Amino acid sequence: MVTPLLRWENVTVMHDEVTALDQCSLSINEGEHIAILGPNGSGKSTLIKTITRELYPRWPVPRCRMEVYGQQIWNVWELRAWMGIVTNDLVHQCTQPYPVLETILSGFHSSVGIWPYHPITPEMEARAEELLDLLEIRHLKDRLLTEMSSGEVRRAVIGRALAHRPKALILDEPCNSLDIAAMRELREVMRTLAGSGVTVILVTHHLPDIIPEIGRVVCMRRGRIYRDGPKAEVLTEECLSDVFETPVRVFEHDGFYHMW
Repeated sequence: MVTPLLRWENVTVMHDEVTALDQCSLSINEGEHIAILGPNGSGKSTLIKTITRELYPRWPVPRCRMEVYGQQIWNVWELRAWMGIVTNDLVHQCTQPYPVLETILSGFHSSVGIWPYHPITPEMEARAEELLDLLEIRHLKDRLLTEMSSGEVRRAVIGRALAHRPKALILDEPCNSLDIAAMRELREVMRTLAGSGVTVILVTHHLPDIIPEIGRVVCMRRGRIYRDGPKAEVLTEECLSDVFETPVRVFEHDGFYHMW
C-alpha cells in the first residue's frame, strides 16, 4: 500500500457558529497534480489552512484524521520542508525591499529577508541559483520585490517556497490580481513545476488556472466536497452549474478549460 501524501478524513471546521468545512475527506498521492475548485466561501481556503495547521478541526469528531505521510502529529518546521505553500497573504507579506535572490534564500529560514544570524551555505546558494533558472527570473536576481510586477513577485515567492525541495507545492489562487500576460506566464511556470516532479495542489475558482498537467479536480460547495474525479468528468456544465450555483457553459481548448 502506498502511503498518501495527504489524507484527511471527516474534517469539520467551525468559525464561531458557522461550519466552514463539513466532514471533508480527501486523499492525495505523491506526484499527483490536483485542483481544488469552487466559488468564494466554498471552504477552499479553510481546507488549505488545515493543511498548514493554521486551523484545526472541531473536536471530538468520530474518525477524524489529518495525516501527512501517515503521521498526524508534525513539528511545523519539519512540515514546511515537506510542503511549499504560496498564498496571497504570503505574497503580500514577502513584498518587501529585498532582492529576489535573498527572498528565495529566506525560504530556508522561513523568514522574510535574510538576517545576520541566518547561515547561508554554498548548497543553499546553489539551490537558489537553480530556482532562478527554473522560474525564469535570473534577470531579476538583484531586483527588489517592491520594484517588480505582481507576476514577478509571485514567481519569486514560489522560489522561496521551493527552496527546501518540498514534495508538494500548494498554490492558493495564484493568478489573483494578475493581468492577462502575467497570468499566462505564471501558468507556464506552473506547467514547468508540474513536470519537475513536485506535486502541484492548485486552489482556484478560475478554470483556466487548471493547467493540462492537472488530471484530477475536487469541487467544493458550501463547505463540502461536492465532486472528486478525473478532470474531464468533473468539469462539465452540469457539475459546474451546481458548484457555482448559476448556469454556465464550458469549453476546452488546447488542454485548458474555460467557463462563462
